[in-house]
Amino acid sequence: ETAILANASAVLGIALKDINWVGFYMVKGEELVLGPFQGKPAVSRIGYGKGVCGTGWAEKRTQLVADVHCFAGHIACDEASRSEIVLPLVYQSEVVGVLDIDSPVSGRFDGDDLDGLEAAAALLAKKIAG
Repeated sequence: ETAILANASAVLGIALKDINWVGFYMVKGEELVLGPFQGKPAVSRIGYGKGVCGTGWAEKRTQLVADVHCFAGHIACDEASRSEIVLPLVYQSEVVGVLDIDSPVSGRFDGDDLDGLEAAAALLAKKIAG
């Protein structure tokens, strides 16, 4: 699991333009725990339903936030972040973690990002939990 997610965060960090953080939070009991990532040091634990990551987990759906300053309860790890996308890693109807990507550019993520990253998240969920 760790090796797969570490390489995935590295590949995404290289492949995606205009991002400043990419990584994973994994479900451990009642919280998300920081996993492999690329970027500045991050919050190590996030509660269920808290912030963009916790909301993605609770709602079991992608969170695409064009302006993080308009998201009530946003958890900032890097003050430079302006937009964020969080994709739940779902295996057999259960969220096993989330893929979190931040950008210093407002409105950075679009429908093309959504489609490609949701496919990547589905593949990763199957690889690490299947």
